[in-house]
Amino acid sequence: MPEVNTPDELGHHDLCVAAFDFDGTLTNGDTLLPFLATALGWPRFVWALLRSSPWLAGHALRLVRNDIAKARLFKAALQGVPMVDVQRWAERWASEQLPRQLRGAQDPTMARLAWHQAAGHCCVMVSASPDIYLARAAEVLGFDGLVCTQMEVDPKVQGLHVAEQLTGRMQTPNCHGLQKVIRLQAWLAKRYDPATLANITLYAYGDTSGDKPMLRLAQKAWYRGKPFAD
Repeated sequence: MPEVNTPDELGHHDLCVAAFDFDGTLTNGDTLLPFLATALGWPRFVWALLRSSPWLAGHALRLVRNDIAKARLFKAALQGVPMVDVQRWAERWASEQLPRQLRGAQDPTMARLAWHQAAGHCCVMVSASPDIYLARAAEVLGFDGLVCTQMEVDPKVQGLHVAEQLTGRMQTPNCHGLQKVIRLQAWLAKRYDPATLANITLYAYGDTSGDKPMLRLAQKAWYRGKPFAD
């Protein structure tokens, strides 16, 4: 395990919060597309990709913003899907796919997560992936909080019953880049009073340029398993 439990590193702050990106930081790669492929089945998944392909291709060519391309994919893949199906998909993904996608216990960032949790630090997952399956991942991994892209749910009344379903729209902005800083700060402000916030040591972990604003916010940050130097 990395040598992290030293008084000099902890400094004079009693409370530590550790913010972890998910995809590529705690996992071996992207989890959104594999989740959608398994959940929808290949015919529906491929059809959703085809319907959103102009925006996905534009994003790959850096002509379309990440949030716009993702919004188109979500609409094509998730509009009208009942929440009971989504919950079933998330449970299946967490039990069958998540263990295979997670980095091993000897991975530097996974070791850091284990150390933070053993030390009783507050650990929060901060990710651009959607809550429809990430909430289950945060629970399985023992996180204290989750900050991510939230999907909009529409309560449809069917007779005497309310059958919730996804609208395919994001309820919050895509939690990427600067949005990670905005959302994390809001989460911290809701959890802690100003006096406590002033005495927090914030750690942050990420693996892409979209994580760097969050890493810059932290007093101590790691990028791809190594100390972050901007």
